[in-house]
Parts: sequence; structure tokens; C-alpha cells
Amino acid sequence: MMRLRWLIGTTAFKLSVVYLLASALFAVGLLGYVGWNARRLIDSQIAQTLNTQINALNDQYRIGGIRRLTTTIERRAREPGSFLFLLQEQAGDTLATNISGVMAARFTGPKAVETSYQSVEDEGQRREALVRTIVLPGGQLLLVGRDLEERERINTVLNQAIRILLAGLLVFGGLGSFLVARRALARIDAMTATSQSIMAGDLSERLHISGNGDELDRLALSLNAMLDRIGELMQGLKEVSDNIAHDLKTPLTRLRNSAESALRTGKGKDEYRSALERAISESDNLIKIFNALLLIAKTEAGTGSDSFIPVDVSLMIEDIVEMYEPAAEEAGAVLTSHIEPGLVALANRELLGQVMSNLIDNALKYGLPPVDRAPATIAVRAHRYQKTIQISVSDHGAGIPMEMRTKALERFGRLDVSRNKPGSGLGLSLVMAVAHLHKGNLSLDSNAPGLKVMLELPLAGAE
Repeated sequence: MMRLRWLIGTTAFKLSVVYLLASALFAVGLLGYVGWNARRLIDSQIAQTLNTQINALNDQYRIGGIRRLTTTIERRAREPGSFLFLLQEQAGDTLATNISGVMAARFTGPKAVETSYQSVEDEGQRREALVRTIVLPGGQLLLVGRDLEERERINTVLNQAIRILLAGLLVFGGLGSFLVARRALARIDAMTATSQSIMAGDLSERLHISGNGDELDRLALSLNAMLDRIGELMQGLKEVSDNIAHDLKTPLTRLRNSAESALRTGKGKDEYRSALERAISESDNLIKIFNALLLIAKTEAGTGSDSFIPVDVSLMIEDIVEMYEPAAEEAGAVLTSHIEPGLVALANRELLGQVMSNLIDNALKYGLPPVDRAPATIAVRAHRYQKTIQISVSDHGAGIPMEMRTKALERFGRLDVSRNKPGSGLGLSLVMAVAHLHKGNLSLDSNAPGLKVMLELPLAGAE
């Protein structure tokens, strides 16, 4: 009983009932309109036949006078299914008729009028008729009418049809509403059960898709996509947590060991000073990691998009390349640039500058070829492509294998599993976050040999 009440209280059941009532009102209105038009049509046809009959009797009167008219009416009154006739003197005396209980003087006029009458043969029952009366040249009143039994029969049929229709709609519509609500409730119950499993911690569960493309399927698809994204974020969070623990454990251990060693074996001011310098260096590295993580988090949250201004990307890249030329020369590399002038993007200048610095710095750290292999060249290019600015930094180092490129873009996604090389694995992750903030794209390609990092940004004013 409780489930039935719950089922009746569902939105699906209520909507079905509303549609049922609307359909019933429409059907009743349609049948009522048909019946009203049928009534009008029958009355019009009867009025026309009355006029025809009156004209014919009037002709008989003109030909043979009142006697011929009386004889004609008496003959026609005896015919089966005949019209209703009443011929009276002005004083009220009846000359010929086949009805009773009607006064012809009451219905004189140009239009037919509906009234009740009694048949001469069956005076116990009153019936409905449509009658019209005219005044003959001799002053007599001639009433001609037609029984409305045919019209009433049609009305009866229509009323019966309305009752059957309403009963059918109530029975089958109610049953349909119940089944629709039950089916919808069953799917919602299944979705609720799956949701409860997910809330209990099983993030692998997904809502069932029936495949018919209805609103519940679209809702389930959206929720499943959201669950997929949550699963990816949870997995990413786990990996980041593991990587943070791994990356921070080593410098923190070194920091502690250095301080402990200085306390235990330090014999002079110089040794203590050296230990403090190492501690400061390790602390700086930790601060850089936390600053990078904070910057990535803020960028992914959209912080910085409110400070977008038109930035001359060409001039900015040229300044950064010029700044890194001494570092490249010191590393034994040649830093070249091919920058198309006049490239303007709507961007956050500080974040974009940080991105270019990260890309060039990564190329100098990891993109230089072995000493016995040339050339040790890092090429920076920027040009216009359709409605975008394409910026690339290419090197001739070891490159990144195809299967590892996705990992290289993740936080702490370092290809050096042992973590022996410098770096935190956050540089490309920051570049990816900034690219998304600017509605751009970042891709890693082979430079044959080496790596080519391509950053694509929308041009200012491009739609």
C-alpha cells in the first residue's frame, strides 16, 4: 500500500494523469463540437424540407382552395413517417391534422421553431418537433412540422460515445499512467541503488543506460561522465600524493641529515655555515615545488583570467630568448628564434612569460644531445596559423617516447623514475594548465631527433 502511494505521488504518474485529463477534455470537446454541428445541419435540413412542403401545400391551396388543401393534408398525414400537419381556422377550429396539443397561431413567423407535440395515435407521449406556420390567403393557419427523433438518436449516439470514450480513457489511461510511473520508478530505483553503492565508496559503479535516448538516459550519461572525471581526478590525486611524498621525502631527509651531521660532527664556524647553506638550498627547492603546485592549482581554477590584456607575444618571446642566450651558451647550445612580428594574444602576461621560461629551461636541461652528437641547437618559433598563434620550442635531445607523452604532462610526471635528474616534474603540467586557461592547446611531437613542444593560443580578436 505504501509503495502504491509512493507510485501515485511520482512526477511521472502525475504528468501522465495531466496528459490523460487534457486528452479527455480534448476528446469531449471534439465530440461536442461534432454533435453541435450535426444538430445544426439536421435542423437546417429539416427547415428546408418544411419550406419545400409548405410551398407544395400552398400550391395545392391556390389550385383547389381550402377543400383541396384539406384533402391533400389528410392523405399525406396517413402516410408512414409523414410530416406533422395542422390546418386551423383563425378561430381555432381544426380542419385537418395528425397531431394534438399544438396551437398553430403560436408559431407564425418566417423561421422554424422547436416545440413539443402529441401524436393523434399515441396521445400519452409528448415528442419534440420542428414546426413552421404560415397564414393562407383565406386567413387559415397552416402548420407543418417534422419529428426530431433522428436528431435525438444522433445525440444519444454521441452521448454514449462520449461516455464510452471517457470510461476508456479513465481505465486505459489510468493503467497506462500506472505502468509508465512504475517503469520510470524502477529505473530511478536502479539509479538510486547505484548511487548508494558509489557513495559507499565503489567509484567503479556506473548508472545503467537503457539505450532509448530518453531524458533518464541523458541524465545517466552526464552523471557517468562526471563519475569518470571524478575517478580520473581521484586517481590523479593519488598519483600526485605518491609523487609528492616521494619528491619531498628526499630533500627533507637530506635537510635533516645535514642538520644532524652538523650538530654531531661540526667543529667550527665554517662547517656550521656550510650546513646552513645546504639547508637553505634544500628549503628553496621545497618552496619552488610548493609555489609551482600553488600556481598550477590557481591556474586550473581560472585565477588570472580576469587580468587578460592584449599581449605582444612576439616581443615577449624575443625578450625571453635574449634573456636565456647566456645560459644556452654556457650549456654549450645555440638558442635560435624565428618570430613572426605583430602576434597579439589576449592573455595574462606573467603566466605566459612563465610558460615560455619553463619550455626553454626544460629544453636546456633535458634537450641537449650527447657531446659527440650535433647540433646542440634549441629553436624557438612563433607564427600565425589561421586564427591562432603557434609557438614551438624544439631540441635535439633524447625526446619523449610516444607512450610516455601523456605522463610527461601530468603533475610530477617525470620520465626519470629514479629522480636522479634535477627538476620536480611540474614544468609541463604548468604549461598545460596555462594553455587551458587561455583556451589554447599543448602538444608534444617528435623533432627527429629530439622533442618539439607546440603551444597554440587564440589570436586577439579571433572569433
